[in-house]
Amino acid sequence: MEKSTFDLLVWLWTATALIIFLVLLFVTAPYGRHSKRTWGITIPDRLGWIIMEIPAPLIFITLVVIGDAPKNVTVWIVTGLYLIHYINRSIVYPLRIRTTGKVMPLAVALMAVIFNFVNAGFLGYYTGSLHTHFDNDWLTDPRFIAGLLVFLTGMAINFTSDEKLIHLRRKRASDGYQIPRGGLFEKVSCPNFLGEIVEWGGYALLCWSLPAFSFFVWTFSNLVPRALSHHSWYRSYFPEYPRDRKAVFPYIL
Repeated sequence: MEKSTFDLLVWLWTATALIIFLVLLFVTAPYGRHSKRTWGITIPDRLGWIIMEIPAPLIFITLVVIGDAPKNVTVWIVTGLYLIHYINRSIVYPLRIRTTGKVMPLAVALMAVIFNFVNAGFLGYYTGSLHTHFDNDWLTDPRFIAGLLVFLTGMAINFTSDEKLIHLRRKRASDGYQIPRGGLFEKVSCPNFLGEIVEWGGYALLCWSLPAFSFFVWTFSNLVPRALSHHSWYRSYFPEYPRDRKAVFPYIL
């Protein structure tokens, strides 16, 4: 594929994210605590997570391996960072969560599959076939160094916040919820989403590529409305919910 054609497709994909952002401000995706059975066939929540996330690492690594661009340590670091997140998201996380009896609409899982096919396809194809600057010198570029630090910070926030939520599910009554406490949960309702936004912002910086930037836009467009929905749910479900706690960005939103 010509790079000009590839870039055009990625820009169209990025524009789609902005449309989705506006839609999600008014329509909450029906899974998790917002689950609805009016969206048709449902599947177990744990199975849904695996189905919708597993295409991401498989497609990415396949396109990197079969691509004809040079494979060096920089390419493998860029690939490894992506795989660490998605192996956790598609295998480790679903096996650890406590979701007995919870379901999600099959339609939601399939929409996520489509997203991961396209997103991982763009990222994997660029990394495996189109990149021109992922050489060894790129590892000392300020953009790579700064991006890596931001990525690791976001990953740490995301992983530790997920860990708190997993343990909270273990402690709570089977039919109830608790207010998350500790760490960034004292500042925002969804520090796990904050971490993921920071993480992929760092990835966009360290890759310095259009597909990575597009992924960051998609992450922001999906998770900010989701965080607002979570925040609204918390405040309506718990009368005593901290009034000064924001949804996703401390002191801002």
